[in-house]
Amino acid sequence: MAELRNCPMCGAFFNYTGLREVCHACGQKEEDLYQIVYRFLRKRENRAATVERIEEATGVEREMLYKWVRKGRLHQAMFPNLGYPCDNCGKLTTTGKLCNNCQDDIKSDLRTFEAAKEFRESIRQRDRATYHRDKKE
Repeated sequence: MAELRNCPMCGAFFNYTGLREVCHACGQKEEDLYQIVYRFLRKRENRAATVERIEEATGVEREMLYKWVRKGRLHQAMFPNLGYPCDNCGKLTTTGKLCNNCQDDIKSDLRTFEAAKEFRESIRQRDRATYHRDKKE
């Protein structure tokens, strides 16, 4: 069922169905901008363009470019210098919300936490065994 929302770009009311986050008119403007960027990137000499270069050449805002990369409309396989900022450090990434370095850091922290948790648990079990042994004597 559709939900009535305000368009975040122009403020107009529209029926939000989950497919598009903006009204029809703004969605059409986005699509027109996408076509400009896509035509720019399709030229062989522009395929390795950075986000800054695309923004400069087409006038399309970098947030819009990030949105298209995030949604998979612009693929890194075809355009290797595209990405969007990591939610943690801001370095460009192409998958998920975190770059590989931040993911590795979190995984390392989790492994350290789990090891510390296991160590604390082994100390508790040892102390319980010692307490019960001393009590019996």
